Amino acid sequence: MRRLYIVDIKKQKKAFIIIPISLFVALFLYLESNYTPTVFSNQENPRALNSGNTEYASVALTFNISHGNEKVLPILNRLKSEEIRATFFVSGEWAERHPDILEKIAEENHEIGMLGYQYKSYVDQEIEQVRKDLNKARDIFNKLGYSDVYLLRAPNGHLNEEVIQLAENHGLKVIQWSINPNDWKNPGTDKISKHILDNLSNGDIILLHASDAVKQTEKALQQVIPSIKQKKKDFLTISELITLSETKNEELKSKNK
Repeated sequence: MRRLYIVDIKKQKKAFIIIPISLFVALFLYLESNYTPTVFSNQENPRALNSGNTEYASVALTFNISHGNEKVLPILNRLKSEEIRATFFVSGEWAERHPDILEKIAEENHEIGMLGYQYKSYVDQEIEQVRKDLNKARDIFNKLGYSDVYLLRAPNGHLNEEVIQLAENHGLKVIQWSINPNDWKNPGTDKISKHILDNLSNGDIILLHASDAVKQTEKALQQVIPSIKQKKKDFLTISELITLSETKNEELKSKNK
């Protein structure tokens, strides 16, 4: 017996449309959550810094803090015991509430950067709102005695060219990251460590957190720091990483003249 198969052309057309759209949306969401610009700004194309010079065996540990005070001190103690300097990006709102902890971060020779004032996505706000937030953050850091703060990491890492240009007009350098183990999700100490160590390369900027939501970051550092040391990589602050990159750029310019 011959069977007759009836094909619904309309359903097939819908499938051909829906599947590519679904794949595009999935790709967009993945890129959104893992987005980092690739190079530092130049005059033609303002961008954020997400890594340093790959010719030097060095990495930068960075920590975001926007709320709480319980997890910062254990992380500071871990860094002190390992004789490691890091860069802490803190919101102006947090700095106002915890000036004593901010002072301890500075006293232990860690670098301080800002997360703006209020931890709220810059791409979800009008540019004038972003301008006000940056101005308020700078006022707070100035009042607390940190007038030399010039590093900015946007809340949630959300950026566009307009925000970067505004930040640079304020004399700020915008910093992203190249390794993000999503430690704020508390996926497990081993997963945090493995993600960092499996993806590690010269010049990496590692994004971690020191807000109260993180439960496993300090323990992960017990594995991560010694392993990076075994790889003969130096721990630098973001400013040191920038200096190395700019020095290399100047050397290349001199050779090309």
